[in-house]
This record gives sequence, C-alpha cells and structure tokens, in this order.
Amino acid sequence: MSIDEDPFDYRITKSGMLIIGRGGRTVMELGGKKAAALIPKLGRSDEADQQLLARATGNYRRGNERQTNHQH
Repeated sequence: MSIDEDPFDYRITKSGMLIIGRGGRTVMELGGKKAAALIPKLGRSDEADQQLLARATGNYRRGNERQTNHQH
C-alpha cells in the first residue's frame, strides 16, 4: 500500500515525544535527539511530511530495491 493510499500521521506530545501513526495505529514513538531533529522539519507540506515520516520509520522505498518475480 502506498503512502498516498495509507498516509502517515503524527502528533507531538507536551514532553516533546513524536508519535507516528498509520492506519489508526501507532507505528513508532520517537523521543530525544531524533524527535528534536525531526519535529522542526514537519508541517511544511503534506508530501514532505510523508517522506520524512516514512524515512523515520524505515518504511521508505529508495527505488533501488530488486523487484522479485515469483512466477515459475
């Protein structure tokens, strides 16, 4: 499923924790230096936010993965 079909969402807690979700479920919680570095970059555009959140969660396709063909 693509980011367009199932986008990430996020919320920032009062304590500075970044909660990243997708499909109504929490995917990752970031705190400390990682959250402090990512939070100021969010909110510029939805497309940019989606890319940043995908990278933070490790759910990011770089375009260089091998395509597997399971047909025999």
